[in-house]
Amino acid sequence: MDARLLARLIDERAAALVLYARQWCTTPDDVVQEAFVKFASLASPPEHPAAWLYRVVRNAALTAARGEARRRRHESAAARPEAWFAPTDGRLDGVAASAALAALAGEVREPVVAHLWGGLTFVQIGELMGTSAGTAHRRYLEGLAELRRRLRVECPNSSTLN
Repeated sequence: MDARLLARLIDERAAALVLYARQWCTTPDDVVQEAFVKFASLASPPEHPAAWLYRVVRNAALTAARGEARRRRHESAAARPEAWFAPTDGRLDGVAASAALAALAGEVREPVVAHLWGGLTFVQIGELMGTSAGTAHRRYLEGLAELRRRLRVECPNSSTLN
C-alpha cells in the first residue's frame, strides 16, 4: 500500500467520513480509524478508494450501532429491578416481598435466600460466605426479623426460626 495515498486520503476524507459515520453510531472516530487500518492492510488499493472507505465506514458504523443498541437494552434490563417472586395465591405480596428482600443488606439477604429458597444448611452457608455456621444463622435471623418489620408481618412462632 502506498503510504502517500493513505496520508492523502486521511487528510482529504477523514473528517467527512467521521461526519458520515456519526449519523449511525456514537463512536464515529473509532469506526473511521478502523476503516483506514483495513485500507492500509490491503495488498493493493481498490479501484475507487473513497467509495471503498465510505462503504467500509457505513458497514462498521451500522455494526457499531447494533452493538450500542444491544448494550443499551442489556443495561436497561439490568437496571430494572427483577421480581424475586412469581405471582402467588395471595399469601405473599410478591412486589412488596421483592422490595423488602432487595432492601436487605447483602450479608443478611444471602443467608435468607440460601436457606429458604436454596435449602442450604447453616454450615454450608457459613462455608459459602466465609463465616461460621453460627454467624450465618445469626445473619439469617436478622434478615428474617428485618423482612418481618418491612412487611409488617408478626412472627407466627419464634420456635419455627431454628
